[in-house]
Amino acid sequence: MSAIKKIFGLVLLFVGLAVIFYSLYSSYNIFTAKAEAPEIFTVEEKEEVEVPGADDIQAQMQQMISEQLKGMLPAGSIPQLLNLITWSIFAGILIFGGAQISSLGIKLIKK
Repeated sequence: MSAIKKIFGLVLLFVGLAVIFYSLYSSYNIFTAKAEAPEIFTVEEKEEVEVPGADDIQAQMQQMISEQLKGMLPAGSIPQLLNLITWSIFAGILIFGGAQISSLGIKLIKK
């Protein structure tokens, strides 16, 4: 019975370490732009409708403000930042889970 516990403990230890190393390797690839982060947040492009008439000045002001904002903040940077933050949280959960699995394996090996 003790040998089975030690073997199972070793298996848990290696599975936990594999989960940790997988999440670190995936994070490295994502943050060095070798792979893309999973796309959770997206922005849909909406079509602008030209309305002639009295609202012409308001439409021109909105267009000017929109162009100025695009110059300051590149399109798609907010969803990309949110996707990176989401991946970081998920990687942290994976690392924590891998540590817990490895901890169980170590406890089984010691007994």
